[in-house]
Amino acid sequence: MTVQNAQDTSEFWLYGYGQDHRGTPEAPGRVVTLIERSYWEQLKDKDGHASAPDRVWGVAYRIIPEKVAEVKEYLDIREINGYSIHYAPFQPADGSPSINTLVYIGTPENDQFVGPQDPQELAEHIARSQGPSGPNIDYLLNLEEALNELAPDSGDVHIHDLARRVRELQISGKVTHLNPTPTTHQQKHSTEEAEEIEDPSP
Repeated sequence: MTVQNAQDTSEFWLYGYGQDHRGTPEAPGRVVTLIERSYWEQLKDKDGHASAPDRVWGVAYRIIPEKVAEVKEYLDIREINGYSIHYAPFQPADGSPSINTLVYIGTPENDQFVGPQDPQELAEHIARSQGPSGPNIDYLLNLEEALNELAPDSGDVHIHDLARRVRELQISGKVTHLNPTPTTHQQKHSTEEAEEIEDPSP
């Protein structure tokens, strides 16, 4: 991904691809992050993803002007640990012109950055982690569901493999939390409507 700086304007868009708070200091959760390609090229397992495109699927949220300061303050508290703030182009699904969005990008030199891990060890870690925002399993399985619904062409083999491993741990009885909190994901196809709606089931 190519990142660029931009001046703040009243038209504020936030790019969302994950959330934190899925673990504790003793058992920190694992969540996805974006990194710059220059960092990715230094990872020891990059050859296993040599065909990875310079793009990622997610949702752009339009923040109304009167809420921009409040939202930025909240996100800086929640996301700033291990992230740097950038502006990057977002391409709507309907092919309309790209929009400039604020995005938090991971910094590998930070202590919170884990890097490549053995898939089975990672799945077991996710299975036993839980934090203020809920079980780490919920995060993973809801992420897989969102990718299937919002970006069926994403081809994210890693996420699907991790979800499969976690489900196998559930079946084996090694995990007591069996089902993710159900959500409904809805894709909008224009910059006027671009948002993700998550409605907890009653």
